[in-house]
Amino acid sequence: MEFLVENLRKEIKWLISSHIMFVMIADIQLKDGAEEDFKSWFAESNKVLCNFPGFISRKFLKSSDGSYRILVEHESKDTFIKMHQSPEHEKIHPTGHSFMSADPQRKTYEVAAE
Repeated sequence: MEFLVENLRKEIKWLISSHIMFVMIADIQLKDGAEEDFKSWFAESNKVLCNFPGFISRKFLKSSDGSYRILVEHESKDTFIKMHQSPEHEKIHPTGHSFMSADPQRKTYEVAAE
């Protein structure tokens, strides 16, 4: 039964993802030696943030040149802002920043075409 529920959840996310309307990309710099701990924190924080209405995905990316990005996809700017201003986000956000050597450089986008 758990397998069916997980597959249904993936199918719903796939259907929603075909209508992504808002994207946030943040370039981040991690402190030396912090990558593994950041990845663990990121995975745990996703378990909280994925429950917000409008959430589609949140990924931690690493380039071949060693640079890092976070990619967040939401149904709308409003749902992203509601998540970002939530008590849950306020609680987990400082821990994520503690792994960084500088403030994230964020840019937001609305999907212009698919």
